[in-house]
Amino acid sequence: MASLKDLRNRIASVKATQKITKAMQMVAAAKLRRAQMAAEAARPYAERMERVLANLASGLANQPDAPLLLSGTGSTQRHLLIVATAERGLAGAFNSSIARLARDHANRLIAEGKDVTILPVGRKGADVLRRQFANRLEGNVDLRDVKQLGFVNAEAIATQVISRFEAGEFDVATLFFSRFRSVIQQVPTAQQIIPAVIPQVADTGASALYEFEPGEAEILQDLLPRNIAIQIFRALLENAASEQGARMSAMDNATRNAGDMIKKLTMNYNRTRQAQITKELIEIISGAEAL
Repeated sequence: MASLKDLRNRIASVKATQKITKAMQMVAAAKLRRAQMAAEAARPYAERMERVLANLASGLANQPDAPLLLSGTGSTQRHLLIVATAERGLAGAFNSSIARLARDHANRLIAEGKDVTILPVGRKGADVLRRQFANRLEGNVDLRDVKQLGFVNAEAIATQVISRFEAGEFDVATLFFSRFRSVIQQVPTAQQIIPAVIPQVADTGASALYEFEPGEAEILQDLLPRNIAIQIFRALLENAASEQGARMSAMDNATRNAGDMIKKLTMNYNRTRQAQITKELIEIISGAEAL
């Protein structure tokens, strides 16, 4: 049975942990507001870019002069998985859920006989995937020193991915991230970015005819690389909001669990103290009666 001193030390330790988790919850809540606003502001631009590409590429997807980023190499044998996670933990299942989605996707491709390489963006995803795919990890994008996430960070990742594609290192690139829904809901998402997946343009029956200057192919040569950077930037912003939401929820649960543990330890401490006092009283009374 634990002594009174041990119980006091445990209660003090849990109280100190509770203060830390409460502070982390408040910090995550403050960061979440900014991250959520940034993620929501990026969505309309990224969606509009997809619609513009759909209009431009509707007649070029199967043309011989279509850009490779649109038409692809004609093969689906080699796959690059870009797994974007956080640089820090203590965010519940945020990192593990993204890594699990990427792992299942990689295992499915490997079972089909495909060649799979993984580019982790963030330290936590690399740590999880290294356990099973250590020989398939190629490089790692470290964002620990980035104080303010910006488009320049996504552009650097996009440049690296496009360079690998142009060098013939892969045929299909898929981006993994967590789409922010709410504080308690973040949805792990897989999005193919190379070759570009062009959504179907709705036929309203009154579509206008456009003349492009320069031509569609030349415009796409510039827009397709930019679209990859935009989609990666959007994924990073969604991840930032999802991470803070998951951390806020996890720290809230940890704070409440610490409170429950403090109550149990305090009750155990009071019972032990009462039992010890009762024992001492019995010894005093027994000694007095023996005289």
